[in-house]
Amino acid sequence: MKHIDIKKIFDGSLVGQKVTVCGWVRTCRDSKNMAFLELNDGTSLKHLQVVIDKSVMKGYENCTALGSAVKVEGTLVKAVSGNGVEINAENIALLGECPPDYPMQKKKHTMEYLRTIPHLRVRTNTFNAMLRVRSALSYAIHRYFQQNGYVYVHTPIITGSDCEGAGEIFRVTTHDWNDSYKTQKEYYDADFFGQKAGLTVSGQLEGEMAAMAMGKIYTFGPTFRAENSNTTRHAAEFWQIEPEVAFAELPDIIEIAEELIKYIINAVLTECPDEIAFFDERFEKGLTQKLKNVVESEFKVLDYTEAIDILKKSGKQFVYPVEWGCDLQTEHERYITEEVFNKPVFVINYPKDIKAFYMKQNPDGKTVAATDLLVPGIGEIIGCSEREVDTEKLTAAMKERHINVDEYKNYMDLRKFGACPHSGFGLGLERILLYVTGLGNIRDVQLFPRTVGDLK
Repeated sequence: MKHIDIKKIFDGSLVGQKVTVCGWVRTCRDSKNMAFLELNDGTSLKHLQVVIDKSVMKGYENCTALGSAVKVEGTLVKAVSGNGVEINAENIALLGECPPDYPMQKKKHTMEYLRTIPHLRVRTNTFNAMLRVRSALSYAIHRYFQQNGYVYVHTPIITGSDCEGAGEIFRVTTHDWNDSYKTQKEYYDADFFGQKAGLTVSGQLEGEMAAMAMGKIYTFGPTFRAENSNTTRHAAEFWQIEPEVAFAELPDIIEIAEELIKYIINAVLTECPDEIAFFDERFEKGLTQKLKNVVESEFKVLDYTEAIDILKKSGKQFVYPVEWGCDLQTEHERYITEEVFNKPVFVINYPKDIKAFYMKQNPDGKTVAATDLLVPGIGEIIGCSEREVDTEKLTAAMKERHINVDEYKNYMDLRKFGACPHSGFGLGLERILLYVTGLGNIRDVQLFPRTVGDLK
């Protein structure tokens, strides 16, 4: 049906004209002579006020229930109070009724309760704002890479490897286990692909292959991890951005990562000012200034060994003890970013034993050319490295981790046929969304979160 998005109504250009809008009733106020509805159609965080003159309009009462979908025709006028606009209604039609047991009748609900009704929580201001920020952020990511000459590639969702060798993958199969199969090999041989298959945890390995032909590529798609972790930062299904760049060493990819982060945060500040102001007021005081500081800061580059020294000399009692060789925990990452440098920090040259097999080994034989980007309030949001191109070192690293080298033949061929220095990183979309919105739980930056024991 012909109607105008409510977002377009607010620019004021249609004042004095007849307009038609559609939306859901968010509030209703009634007085002796007048009634007031507030509508939202999802295009704007703001609600549009509809003014009903009871002496003129009859039979509107069935259109006032909260949650009802309605169509309103009337004249757009300047609001009686404030600088906004409102509609003097001339006709209201009910498109979809909403009964009194509508769960969103109350004005405020806890985030925990809203997670139990994911199909309806999108109608709250919080999720209305979050989804628009998520959309703008995703578009800005594509825009950055497209403007800088990257090719967007689609890597497989079903894969025969788990990329990092961690084993935390969801199995893909067409039949159940039964006693007729005497071994696992026999079971997998009889399956759809004739071998073990799973949902991808990363498109990196295939991305590297594309970069060896196209130079600069990026992937942006869903990834999956069967990690039995019930934290505020982990989900079983999440979206990941993974650029891969040929002829790039670690300093080059660090520069790209910093440029990307600044670009997309600035895009959100510019394109979603109302939403960021909402999150600043309701969820994280000072959010806007925090984001501006990121855009305006020069990110710090800090050697892992120096980071360990800083932590050991801090005098703080960390839950997880700090020693060279340990993997940095969130409490360590936040101390470094929030209390020492007060800005994003690239920690580089991690011990090779705590990083993935594909990361380039440094000349010291103990560390790898890898970095994590740590940001205040969250910790790690990017994992990044230069990739190992030495076949012998790569093979040794895989065997140390008990990875079957034969399963990575195509990947190893990249080192055989025209190998070159290349680097890449992974940025979790939900992680950066947590950062730019101030929301505290990954379940609240996804439409339908997939976590341990939850498949609503």
